[in-house]
Amino acid sequence: MGIDVGSVSTNIVLMDENNNVQYKKYMRTQGKPIEVLKDGIGEIETLKDDIDIIGVGVTGSGRNLASIIVGADVVKNEITAHAVAGLDFLPDVKTIIEIGGQDSKIIILRDKIVTDFAMNTVCAAGTGSFLDRQAIRLGIDISEFGDLALQSNNSVRIAGRCAVFAESDMIHKQQLGHNQADIAKGLCEALVRNYLNNVGKGKEILSPILFQGGVAANVGIIKAFEEIFGEKIYIPDNYDVMGAIGVAILAKEEVKKTGYTKFKGISIHKSNYNVNGFECEGCSNVCEVIEIREDGRILARYGDKCGKWSNSLESKDSKLA
Repeated sequence: MGIDVGSVSTNIVLMDENNNVQYKKYMRTQGKPIEVLKDGIGEIETLKDDIDIIGVGVTGSGRNLASIIVGADVVKNEITAHAVAGLDFLPDVKTIIEIGGQDSKIIILRDKIVTDFAMNTVCAAGTGSFLDRQAIRLGIDISEFGDLALQSNNSVRIAGRCAVFAESDMIHKQQLGHNQADIAKGLCEALVRNYLNNVGKGKEILSPILFQGGVAANVGIIKAFEEIFGEKIYIPDNYDVMGAIGVAILAKEEVKKTGYTKFKGISIHKSNYNVNGFECEGCSNVCEVIEIREDGRILARYGDKCGKWSNSLESKDSKLA
């Protein structure tokens, strides 16, 4: 099982021994990662086939939390997870473009090894949320955005350095009378320019190029990248859950080495979890400590710099002072 807990979506995949995806689930995180994770794992219990989960890997911004809840064998960052999944799909890949709803990243590989990477988590202009907002402004569904852009024969140049300026520029172009197809194509090209000027700046982008993340569903963005690079852009079959696929592969390798799994079992979706935070006033650091309880029992504490609280769970006394 591979789990990717991000700020926008939580993805769960089940893979067999040959790295084939047998099940995948995409869910909106909506600021409730524990509840969404429980629902996703609980749904696996309803599947008709008997499933024996022999290893679990987690990634994403909520990977540490997810690891505590499910009992993960592997906890990896998004760069590693996406690189492993990309190499499994296209073994000679040299550049991985990943664009999601709230962030984007580029991964440079040489001889199957990550040699460089960059992430953008600040500006929305190079992410999927930018296109979502503009689709609403144009009065179309985001699923139609890419096809609309392909209908254009004369794109409109739209400032893409900033999401706010891009939106103002788009409105100005609408007022001038440009049609929706030309504006849609201009927005696709603006996103690609923003991505290359920020995330891809200074990177040696070589083919084969792999495009991952939810935005890879947008044919208009794919076309814009291909026009700039003059190269074919490869899209994985499961482009939207590649992070989860990567850690599932890593979990399989880890369990083969250890001979056992730390996974707590699918029944964890029946447990009740509470997360609380408190400030430790033991020293001038004033650390904000996060405490997770499972059915009333302290499951984990983290966030302290000195280990006073996190290490206390290893002793017999696990009560708050």
